[in-house]
Amino acid sequence: MMTTATVRVPATTANLGAGFDCIGAALSLYNEFVFTPIDTESLVIAVRGLEAARVNTDASNLAYQAFVKLYSRIDRDPPVIQLEIKLGVPLARGLGSSATAIVGGLLGANAIAGNPLSPAEVMQLAIEMEGHPDNVVPALIGGCRLAATAATGWAIADIPWHDSVVPVVAIPDFELSTAEARSVLPTEYSRADAIFNTAHLGLMVRGLETGNPDWLSAALADRLHQPYRQKLISGYTDVERAVVAAGGYGMVISGAGPTLLALTTAERAPAVATAMTEAWATHNIQAQAQPLAVDMQGAVCS
Repeated sequence: MMTTATVRVPATTANLGAGFDCIGAALSLYNEFVFTPIDTESLVIAVRGLEAARVNTDASNLAYQAFVKLYSRIDRDPPVIQLEIKLGVPLARGLGSSATAIVGGLLGANAIAGNPLSPAEVMQLAIEMEGHPDNVVPALIGGCRLAATAATGWAIADIPWHDSVVPVVAIPDFELSTAEARSVLPTEYSRADAIFNTAHLGLMVRGLETGNPDWLSAALADRLHQPYRQKLISGYTDVERAVVAAGGYGMVISGAGPTLLALTTAERAPAVATAMTEAWATHNIQAQAQPLAVDMQGAVCS
């Protein structure tokens, strides 16, 4: 049984165009959570990093709720803890910040409790808390993952990501809630749109695996969510044009947005990042853009 558990959890990007609500990848931005049982009666939470003042420091904190959830699952009373959070993943930007809190809280609790739950059980609990697997699964186990329902729960498959394919994220200075992003989606789709997305999902999987430029350039198109959500993201079309002009394969909305994610080569990644920020600046939107890597390790608890 650990006396202190430190959990580092990667950001995630979900959907990847045609992979709506079923694909996610872990990225090399991180939140860190340190859980320490203490001999006091009251919970203590301290938060550092960008936007730290916006994170709840009482029992409503999501990482703490996940911590308590695991103890409830194993039918034990949780210890009083001190929780230190170091933020590296922006809030409400489509990079899985809530998933990092859920995964961090569950892994911290499991470690301090003596690891009573298996990795598979922790994953199932994370999916229950998040409501869907596309962010929490890659945050927990890393890589790019496809999740599909199965008779016994979830079937999780890894999607190989070719070393030549570099993700570039552009994070704007405004937020977009998941609820708002979902509210603009239709309740029904045509057969043509379903076929289009099925084909492009398959092409994206093969493009990521092989790094084939022609496949990747075509694969990022989508008809289920991006045509509706892009209207909520000012400057979207201009940023997309700038990505292609700078040599990127294309661009997608990261999660529910408003962060935009481009795929390109390592050589072109800096130019693509600059092009994205400059295109948004013409709409008076400040954005931070940077090339990242796909995190293959997932959450680490020590």
